[in-house]
Amino acid sequence: QVQLVESGGGLVQAGGSLRLSCAASTRIFSINAMGWYRQAPGKQRELVAVITSGGINYADSAKGRFTISRDNAKNTVDLQMNSLKPEDTAVYYCNIRVLVGAGIRPYDYWGQGTQVTVSS
Repeated sequence: QVQLVESGGGLVQAGGSLRLSCAASTRIFSINAMGWYRQAPGKQRELVAVITSGGINYADSAKGRFTISRDNAKNTVDLQMNSLKPEDTAVYYCNIRVLVGAGIRPYDYWGQGTQVTVSS
């Protein structure tokens, strides 16, 4: 029932930048992780960046180019993408993981996806 609203996708030429934003329509409690995934045509969905209580993790392809940030109080998570490459073209999905069952079991909320297209 929680909706994650994404924005910031679009068309950009190689070397350019985009900033993706994601906000929950309602307050979410017990957030365990906030992150961004992407899926290119014919490929599996893959993790791009994630923030947990233990720190921040990036996919190897994103290191040095992408920066993830979040505001737990506002339930928002952003992804700043610099030096974009055509290989970054994909549908990007934001994700928020919460803990249920007395904090034992994880549950994932997903955004509808926003298209990022990088031209050569």
